[in-house]
Formats: sequence, structure tokens, C-alpha cells
Amino acid sequence: MIKKFLIFLTALFIFLFSSKKVFAIYDPLSVPNNLYGIHIFDENDLNDAARLVNSSGGDWGYVTFVITEGERDHDRWQRVFDKMRRLHLIPVVRIATKADGDTWQKPNEAEINNWIAFLNSLNWVVKNRYVIIGNEPNHAQEWGGMVSPEDYASYFVDFSKALKAVDSDFYVLPAALDASASNTKDTMEESVFIRRMIGNQANIFDNADGWASHSYPNPDFSGSQYDQGKGTTSTFSWELYFLGTLGVKKELPVFITETGWSHKITEDEISNRFTYAFKNTWNDKRVVAVTPFILNYTNPPFDDFSWKKSDGGFYSFYDSVSKLPKIKGEPKQDVKGRILGIFINPLQTVGSNFSGALLAQNVGQSIWSSTEISVGDESMIIPVKVKDFSGIEPQKLTLLTFDSSVPLKAGTYKIPFVLQFKGKNISDSYPYEIAVIEKPEEKKVSAFVKLAGVLISDIKSFWYGLKLNLAPKLPKW
Repeated sequence: MIKKFLIFLTALFIFLFSSKKVFAIYDPLSVPNNLYGIHIFDENDLNDAARLVNSSGGDWGYVTFVITEGERDHDRWQRVFDKMRRLHLIPVVRIATKADGDTWQKPNEAEINNWIAFLNSLNWVVKNRYVIIGNEPNHAQEWGGMVSPEDYASYFVDFSKALKAVDSDFYVLPAALDASASNTKDTMEESVFIRRMIGNQANIFDNADGWASHSYPNPDFSGSQYDQGKGTTSTFSWELYFLGTLGVKKELPVFITETGWSHKITEDEISNRFTYAFKNTWNDKRVVAVTPFILNYTNPPFDDFSWKKSDGGFYSFYDSVSKLPKIKGEPKQDVKGRILGIFINPLQTVGSNFSGALLAQNVGQSIWSSTEISVGDESMIIPVKVKDFSGIEPQKLTLLTFDSSVPLKAGTYKIPFVLQFKGKNISDSYPYEIAVIEKPEEKKVSAFVKLAGVLISDIKSFWYGLKLNLAPKLPKW
């Protein structure tokens, strides 16, 4: 009870005193969504992942990966997120504890605070921050050597509430379960586990934004692509149906974070089965992402699932999935900017053209280019056309140069400059005052130039005479 109270106080403190604006998740299926994805072990595989999931017309595919307690290094994972941003990959992060031999330690609720501090310190790639709490807790090996649906349910609810108290952009998923596990001393059958979770925490799905599924084709990870129901590539469909029988009415978008066939069958057969599953089974309006396990793991115990060979090449099913037609995903990103300064000649003549520059900072999630980011005048007094630019990443400063023209009437104008994304303001306005004067008449200008010439000539003569008169009297240096 004391631990839960401390977690609540920490989350409340961060919520009240953080300068970060609170937003809210969006339904990932409400926008164009590329469901193709892949599970990776090493961030060095991101380029290969992008070539796979964003191929054949696709963009913004998904990548699932694990972060353990010992890997909570802000700089490392910010670099990973920044690279995923450049490659248009959406991260799905599964958090894990520490391995103790073949068993993963049971989560310590006191660690929730450390997880929140770490996860909230990152500038995420897209608006939704996809986080999976744990992995297959119906295996004792994944929960400190025991199976406890009640403990998992309490941990999940506490963790989810604490995350959302800090930032409601966290999109929280319960751990995927092993649908093929039976009731033994080390495992628990999935339906029993789910019943007991709900029995302990009736509101557990009020704190879940979606459903994570390990829809493996069993038995022996070699089942037919045509099989239906529990323990097949359509396990997710059975799981949603079963939740409905228990009174869960909430719609839970599905993330199939693990699936795939063992190398016990041939490459060509694996290719055929993936092709069928992507085109038929997983092409389901409830499925957000499918990230088969695993892109590159050429050593035991997962070499039998690797898409990459030990010689650096790929199995043929990598190319087969690459060639499947995909769509261009359009995930929402937080697009924000800040204007730090304006550089314009404050004195202009009526109707003249001028150039200026604006010092801006990208403080959002997207990478700026002139195809989407512009500079506007909220008063609509002057037109502003920004010159081409691209590749301005979050937290970077940039000098945006632009062309404009002044009004046809003399006067003093306060121009409220603002950054815009597709026509909508993404920064506070930055007022800048411009004085507009009439153009001098041509005759007056000519007379002025003539007079100035005479004065300059007289000044030169005066200076020459002064030097002649004073030179003999000046000391030698």
C-alpha cells in the first residue's frame, strides 16, 4: 500500500510541475495506417527494417523492440528514436526487468517511477507512445519463477495509471500471452489467466488502450496459414472474442507483436504462408500492426526464427514480404515551433520588395521541410514566402529566409509573425514593427544627390588644404 502511495505521489508531482503539455492518444486506425512491421533485437538493424516495412508503396511501418531496466540510457534511446524518425518507423516498446539465468525477475513496483522518468524523458517519434508492460506472464519464467495473474493485473493497472498521469499520450498495452500454453506447474492456460486477471482487477481494460497478441502458428511454430482460432495466426481474433464473453465491451486495437514460422519448413513455404497471412488473416480492420519475430538473431535460441542469415544475406521470405503492396501510413505527430528572432530592415518604402530571416527552433516531433512548414503573418498585412529548406529535426535551430513586400500605404505596421504547419499555427506569434515611408520624388532625389556631390567635393578640398597647412607643423612619428 505504501509503495502504491509513493508511486501516486511521484506521478502527481511530475504531472503538476512538468512543463510538458498534456495531450491524449488517438486511434491509430483513424488515420491511414501501414500495418507492416518487424520485431528487432538490435537497433543496428533499423535500416534493414525500414527497407522491409516501408517498401512497395509503404511508409511509416512499425518496429517492436525490448528495453530492459539495465538499458535505460536516455542518450542511447534518443538516438534510436531520432533514427527511427528519419526512417519513418513507429516504435513499439516492450519494457522488461532483468534476466536472472533463464528467468526474468518479477517487476518491482518501486521501479515504475524510474521507468516513467526514463520514458517521459524521450522525444518520441509519433504522438502515440506505444508501450507494452511485460511479456507472456502466463509463463513462470517471465514472472520471477511463478505465475500470478492477480499480481500482473495490479502491476499493469498501477503502471498504466502512473504513465497516463504524466502524459496521456502514452498508449499502454498489456503483455501478450502464450496462447498455446497449458496448465502446468510453470505455465497457465491463457483463458484461465485472463479470467483471473479480470477477477482481480475488473477495471483492467479501462487502463488498456489496445491488445498485444502473440499469434503464432502452432503446433511447433509450423501450423498451417489456413488454421483459425486459438494457437494460430488468427489467435488475436479468438482472444478478442473471448474477452467479449467475459463482458469486455471496449474496442481494443490489436498489435500482433510476435508471430512467424520456424525454419523447420522451407523458405518457399514460409514465404507462401506469410503472403497468405498478410493478405487475408492479418488484413483485419482491428489490426494496427504485425511485427513478426525476429529480423536478425542468428544464434540460439532464436536463430530458427531469424529473417537474416548468418552470412549477412536474407531468407527469401524477407523479399517476399518486401514485395507485398503496402500503404503510406500517416501517423499523427506533435508539430510545434518557437520563434527566437526576426531579421528585417525595419525601414521600408511603400510597395517595395524585401527579404528577411527568422530564427526558429523545432520543438515538436516531426522533421521540418518547406513543403509543410511556412511562415505566416497573422494580421495578413504582408505576404510571406519562405525559401526552400528541409531536414530540420526536433530541438534544432534554423534560419528561415523569406521574401515579402510592404503595403502601398505609408505608416507603422506591427507584423505578428507565426510558424505554420499546413496553414495552422504551431508557434506563438512574434510581433515585429516595420515603418513604411513614401518614396522620395525623383527631382528631389536628383537635387539631393547633386548637393551631396558638391558637399563631398568641398569636404575633400577642405581636408586636402588642411593637410597642406598642418603638415609642416605636425611632429614626425
